[in-house]
Amino acid sequence: MFRVLFSKLRPKSRPALASDAFRKGDLETHRKLHSPEQIGKEPWHKTEQGKYIGQAVYGASDGIVTTFAAISGIAGANLNPKIAIIVGLANLFADGISMAIGDYLSEKSEKDYIRYEKEREMWEVEHMPEAEKLEVKEIYKRKGLSGEKLENLVDAITSNKEIWVDTMLHEELGLFEDDTNPLKSAVVTFLSFVIAGFMPLIAYVFASQSQILAQNQFLASCIITAATLFFVGALRQIVTGVKWYKGGIEMLFVGGLSAAVAYLIGWVLEKIVHITTL
Repeated sequence: MFRVLFSKLRPKSRPALASDAFRKGDLETHRKLHSPEQIGKEPWHKTEQGKYIGQAVYGASDGIVTTFAAISGIAGANLNPKIAIIVGLANLFADGISMAIGDYLSEKSEKDYIRYEKEREMWEVEHMPEAEKLEVKEIYKRKGLSGEKLENLVDAITSNKEIWVDTMLHEELGLFEDDTNPLKSAVVTFLSFVIAGFMPLIAYVFASQSQILAQNQFLASCIITAATLFFVGALRQIVTGVKWYKGGIEMLFVGGLSAAVAYLIGWVLEKIVHITTL
């Protein structure tokens, strides 16, 4: 089931197919994917459908863990379930907005920094070409190249200013450009955070619709949250490549541990308050 879902969410690019073949030990498929025909037709950039999957997965992970931890603390303190709805929703949207803003500023700052460094490198290439050429030479000399091979490579790189500048960005500064949009990234983070983070609140919000649900709100929330945690953790395979069931179990463990700590703190505080009021 998860493999079918993943194939819909993540377009199978040549590198993705090669990665699958490597994990399976499928040498024949791996060789076919590295044929001149396959390499020549491969687009060397992220697809529009897949570039924001990372933000969606991690936003959802944070959303569900944050909300369920808050609810667990309230349950541990034996407070009115209505408080869980109020605190949960307030926490959900406040943290969601905070995460989205943080994601936007982080992405934008990184892009601004890369743009500035690229402009600086271009200026240096235009005004101090010999010094910049020497830097390229030194970079590849340290990688083990020498003699005619080194000279030919340096000449090839410095014959094109765009390649020259990109080489300096990558090799000297360790910077890599991407075409993600900071605003889109922030929106994806916010929506995934809110949607996944709402899951633990379902049992509380709709408790009035079912007597069984009303009598077992926290238990129902635990079950819904556990399923969502496993699902979101499994989706991390899209980003990390880890096996879906391992990602699901790991996420379930981390989320469960956070909730257990929050529940315990709430329970302890409730006991302390109870003792001090006697």
